[in-house]
Amino acid sequence: MSPREIRSYRTQAIILGHIEYGEADRILKVFTFQKGKITAIAKGVRRIRSRKAGHLEPFTRVTLLLAKGRNMDIVTQAETVDNYSGLREDLQRIGYASYVVEVLDRFTYEEGQNVAIFRLLANTLKRLEAHPNPATVVHYYELRLLDLVGFRPQLFECVDCGKPVQAVDQFFSPLAGGVACPHCGRARPEAWSIGVDTLRYFRHLQRSNWDQVAGIEIPSAIEPVLADLIQRYISYILERQLNTPHFIKEIQRNNKNGEI
Repeated sequence: MSPREIRSYRTQAIILGHIEYGEADRILKVFTFQKGKITAIAKGVRRIRSRKAGHLEPFTRVTLLLAKGRNMDIVTQAETVDNYSGLREDLQRIGYASYVVEVLDRFTYEEGQNVAIFRLLANTLKRLEAHPNPATVVHYYELRLLDLVGFRPQLFECVDCGKPVQAVDQFFSPLAGGVACPHCGRARPEAWSIGVDTLRYFRHLQRSNWDQVAGIEIPSAIEPVLADLIQRYISYILERQLNTPHFIKEIQRNNKNGEI
């Protein structure tokens, strides 16, 4: 292997986002199959004649050739594998994709290789393209990601007394990481109430594979409650508020009012 080959490597990656840099460059945040999340620079990509520009948009799966740089790796070649074009035709799906990427970005660190997370992200973006219930796709993703990063919520036994959770309204404790029964939950000031129907969908999404989940439609009275609960749990773990849920709610509000 030549010194040049040692200094460069090829990997599949998904573009998470970018910022403009200088007059013609772009700094990319990407999640790679080979190295996990990395920051790389695409030099000259904003020039009109750049061949790389169309391949380096957010929510695009690409094959990259990167050269190892002093501070960050340099993108020397890029070829699209899948641009998930269905996402770009629907503002709400773009909102969900932005949320998916934000959550992944917050939970992962630079050069922490995780092939399972890469595959989860790729599958989720593909499902978001055309699935009739994108919220179901997102909630399945949230629970799989929580599993992979070590924050799987306990939904089947009380986090305090250990007794099986019964088919009645319960509490959810972000501090304890799961459901507290009515008796134990009342003693937890940080716990939130969770209705039995919401918990039923929560549990089904957690314990099922995608084929078992793909056909369900979460009722409109339950989905926003479930979304809020999972997002609050994620924000509690991260110790920061997420930016994209507000954007998604704004899109949904405009859709309802016929503005989009």
